Amino acid sequence: NAVSDGAAAMDPAEEPPSILWGLDPVFSAFARLFVRDILQMTESIQIPGIYFYNFHPIYKVDVLGTVVYKRERDDFFCYGVDDGTGVINCLCWKSKLLKEEEDPNKCGDADFGGFNPVAELRKLREAQQRRCRLDIGELIRVRGPVKTSRQQREIMASTFYKVDDPVMAVQIAWMMEVPQLYRQFYDKRFELNAAGYRNPPFNADNLPVRSLNKIHLKPKPTDYKEKQNSSVEGEAERPFCNARLSQLLKEVLQVLQNEGVVYRKVKSQDEVYTVTTQDKDLLIAVKDVIREDSKREKYAEKGCHVLHILSAVRQRYSLNLSKAALELVLKTLECDSDIVSTSDSHYVAF
Repeated sequence: NAVSDGAAAMDPAEEPPSILWGLDPVFSAFARLFVRDILQMTESIQIPGIYFYNFHPIYKVDVLGTVVYKRERDDFFCYGVDDGTGVINCLCWKSKLLKEEEDPNKCGDADFGGFNPVAELRKLREAQQRRCRLDIGELIRVRGPVKTSRQQREIMASTFYKVDDPVMAVQIAWMMEVPQLYRQFYDKRFELNAAGYRNPPFNADNLPVRSLNKIHLKPKPTDYKEKQNSSVEGEAERPFCNARLSQLLKEVLQVLQNEGVVYRKVKSQDEVYTVTTQDKDLLIAVKDVIREDSKREKYAEKGCHVLHILSAVRQRYSLNLSKAALELVLKTLECDSDIVSTSDSHYVAF
């Protein structure tokens, strides 16, 4: 059965404390749940607007389905989305671009030497309207937080758009991916043991999160005798806990370095790590190398090869930059339209 029954009502006494929710990687993601499970999730008694599926705290979801009813108001669209397991109401707010009316007195083409920003804005508005005004039977993608309004579960869309899927390729890919997410994540109950570690034990090769959180290592004793006993036990366990946390930190940093997420600009005893895509000087250095070298005759046709870029950036910026880190930088620059890839491994600057 592709749709799990893990969203059954949960005993409020078993609800995990909110301080631990951030340890669950599902909490910070748009959960791709089936609509039936979204409708059946249990709402948190600690914080309204947070829901639980199989003890996973969830507040925002990602849904793909067919529009089965629609309503339009001045400020929003209201679409009923059916993914085959159920129907959920999606409240989709209109952007200012959709609500603005065109001013016929604005300047014409001659004032801008043939380029008319009014006409371009009109084209943008029309394209957005085509994407946001859906008819019954069309495919829609909706992402946003889950809310309960007038005892009805609905999605307050932060992003929504029409999906063009003439050969059902998007729907087939979705139907193959979502059951995999259920098996690998959603249907596996997220638990913590007394030491605050995940069950099963932490494995750096399957690291699910990008950040470390403060963990309460041992519950507070309730009476004096327990306090005395726990004090003795705590003294004995503290070296082990410190060593374990230190080892976990090293494993996490090693994984992040291997993936290029962080790097050490200068190797020193301080062991200072920098988030790769947030190092503005590194981004500028990579962009400068590509812009300067792609003008040379040798690289004019295909652009600069990634290994050439890596060598040049290492010489002028940091010898410790890894290929994985450089690839993340290249993706960031390409997303910002600063560079463009001419092949899988060649880049030129705009």
